[in-house]
Amino acid sequence: MSKAKILIADDDSLVRDAVKKILEIFGYIVVPVVNGQEVLDIVDESFSVIILDINMPVMDGFATLEVLNNRKVNIPVLFFTGAGSMEYAAKAINLGAYDFLTKPISDLDIFAAKVKRAVEKRMFVTMSMAYHENLEFEVRKKTDELYEKNILLDNYSHQLEESTLNTISTLQIALEEKDQYTAGHTKRVTSYGRMIGQAMGLSRVDLQTLTRACQIHDIGKLVIDVSCIQKPGPLTTEEWERVTKHPEIGCNIIKPLTFLKREGQIVRNHHERLDGKGYPDGLTGDKLDILTKILTVADSYDAMTSMRSYKENKTMPEAVAELQACSGTQFDPSVIKIFVKQLKRAGKK
Repeated sequence: MSKAKILIADDDSLVRDAVKKILEIFGYIVVPVVNGQEVLDIVDESFSVIILDINMPVMDGFATLEVLNNRKVNIPVLFFTGAGSMEYAAKAINLGAYDFLTKPISDLDIFAAKVKRAVEKRMFVTMSMAYHENLEFEVRKKTDELYEKNILLDNYSHQLEESTLNTISTLQIALEEKDQYTAGHTKRVTSYGRMIGQAMGLSRVDLQTLTRACQIHDIGKLVIDVSCIQKPGPLTTEEWERVTKHPEIGCNIIKPLTFLKREGQIVRNHHERLDGKGYPDGLTGDKLDILTKILTVADSYDAMTSMRSYKENKTMPEAVAELQACSGTQFDPSVIKIFVKQLKRAGKK
């Protein structure tokens, strides 16, 4: 264990040398100076204790202690004071001195005990500072590690979500591709939906939600027999009831995937109408959010302009005319207005 180093300031060379020899006998390394300014010039963290005389030229003990306090030097200070100057000792303690020593030294045991206690105080402060610094370092390190792990977890979660969504979308597209009349429907609806959403200035989050909802809006058809859609002519009541269940079933399929909660509700509502005559819940326009209204328009437009077994596909002007005719009853007028404008701009046929 290294020896403690003590800095002593006293303008009396006899006193200074005597105290130096005593401290060295006790095993300390001693650095003597003649005034407070020299203390300030050389003091650093290597010192364990500072012993200050009060009355010194250039800078006295009180002024020195004030500067040490301002510099936040955490080294115990012992004041050296004459026997008749106890009021000085009290002042020194009030300024933050650790203790005081009387001179001349009359009791070496008391002198040694006070110096030893100051050294131990410094050792405790040093160890405490080191502990807190190490603790702060460990906290920062653990925080950084946790942050990195959270990033990895977020990335993994995002990848898992995207993988799940892609799987559902792929199944829906595979179902569509089995039928020449529905092949490509999801891709076109997604394209139309994003076209409208971007033109309406949707936020990044809303646009992502809309895109996902478009990609999986017909997932309910996977588990019900909708072969009747290929049937020429009108559907029977039983067939129509079967078809109208796909939004509700699609929502139930998606429900366990909590990250698709909003998308699931849009899927359920994408055949609702503003006038409440849609299905499955007969909701009115005030109960439908803007993303649902966008998907409804995109889905209906593609159904109108795509070939079906039971009808001829419409041209863009014919489909636009029908959208406008149903504006305010089936479709949201603001969505129709923007979609038509974007269709014409893009030159869709």
